[in-house]
Amino acid sequence: MGAAAGNQSSSCGEFLGRRELAQTVASKRSLERLTLAVRCAGIVPALNTGKVRSNMTSRRSFLVSTGLTAALARSAAGANERIRVGAIGTGVRGSYLAPVFASNPDCEVVAVCDVFKPHRDQTTAALPAPADSVVDYRRILERKDVDAVLIATPDHWHAPMIIESTQAGKDVYCEKPLSNNIDAATRAVEAVRTSGRVVQIGLQQRSWEHFQKCQPWVQGGRFGTIYHAQMQWQGHYSQAPETPTDPPADLDWELFQGPAARKPYSAGRQHSWRGYYDYAGGIITDQGVHLCDLVRWYLDAGQPLSVAASARWVRVAPPNPEQPPDTFAITWRYDKFVMSFANTLMPSTDIFADHGVFFFGTVGSLHISRASYTARPLPVRVPHGQTAPPPPFDPVNEHIPYNGQPADHAHVRNFLDCVKSRQKPLTGVETGFNSTLPLLLGVLAVRTGKQYAWNGSEATA
Repeated sequence: MGAAAGNQSSSCGEFLGRRELAQTVASKRSLERLTLAVRCAGIVPALNTGKVRSNMTSRRSFLVSTGLTAALARSAAGANERIRVGAIGTGVRGSYLAPVFASNPDCEVVAVCDVFKPHRDQTTAALPAPADSVVDYRRILERKDVDAVLIATPDHWHAPMIIESTQAGKDVYCEKPLSNNIDAATRAVEAVRTSGRVVQIGLQQRSWEHFQKCQPWVQGGRFGTIYHAQMQWQGHYSQAPETPTDPPADLDWELFQGPAARKPYSAGRQHSWRGYYDYAGGIITDQGVHLCDLVRWYLDAGQPLSVAASARWVRVAPPNPEQPPDTFAITWRYDKFVMSFANTLMPSTDIFADHGVFFFGTVGSLHISRASYTARPLPVRVPHGQTAPPPPFDPVNEHIPYNGQPADHAHVRNFLDCVKSRQKPLTGVETGFNSTLPLLLGVLAVRTGKQYAWNGSEATA
């Protein structure tokens, strides 16, 4: 990254001024108080309260090695403390979620960050109390009055910001997917594990009432053995190549790109970034991660064994090689079932009822979406003249008006509660990784046209 964004490996420890560090370790008594806070939070089992060596290689290594990263930012929030949040990335999703955080009486959004000024202005105006507005996310990470961050940037920034935020002692609520890159996602998981921070990934369907209602049906065997989980979501984010132009004056294009390859600006890269491999994975990773998380949750599944895909440019011309094709079918092999994903549906006036996951079992099937759930037993065939036994369960066909707000609020509330209790949140970083990984493997298969095996740490063709 250029001067506007700085080195990708920078941490908040390096942002801390010498005065702040000196004040932190000025006395043995203050260090012991920090030790107690860290140990009570369960971050590290113990902290050496003896003499602080002056020949540390860097302030960052000192903070990370002693576990003081967390204590410098804050000790675990008490039951009655207000949680101070910085919102990083305030486009469509971030500008919606920041007020959701602020609607909790024990939470205050104190800073808003985005590389595009109109996004910052829109979000600060929607908050119930004034918040600082900054371009560079590191200005939030260096603040000791910020307890946690909301990350709702383009996907390529998710893992690097999780890493830097946890190193800075911040708890993190990050939108899905975990990353657009398997290696970066792996590094994020490792960073969170060693940091002791609370990290929630925005897989809010686990906080959605009817998704919670139907999960025990599958887990309890109502449909017999599930042999195929079929995911469906209509549409695509693909578009024909654009002619590059100059970026808007109120956009920091260099910081937008961050860890991604440097490319000339175009309006689509900014406003439709989900369609570009550089920043995301199209609808495969955007909606696919929600569907895949349902499959994994309902079937208690870990990681896939292999992936294969077929994809073509059919509806968009000319093709854009920097984006996923507009038509695809992806299949994964798990230990005990097959999972598939296609971006096709029958035409419907209620697409949210038709999207979702089909669980096909040996006794019956379930289709569940954000606006419906349908359960049907498998018909029992008997010889002519004989009476069929009663079905194993009664059919269900429920339509629910689409409303994601209660689940969003509940998922944010779960995170805030865990910030205070230091318990694991509903969808931690490992859940985020295992639900993102299949889609990243799917993108890899789409891009290369190859089948891949996954051995738990790497993909081989």
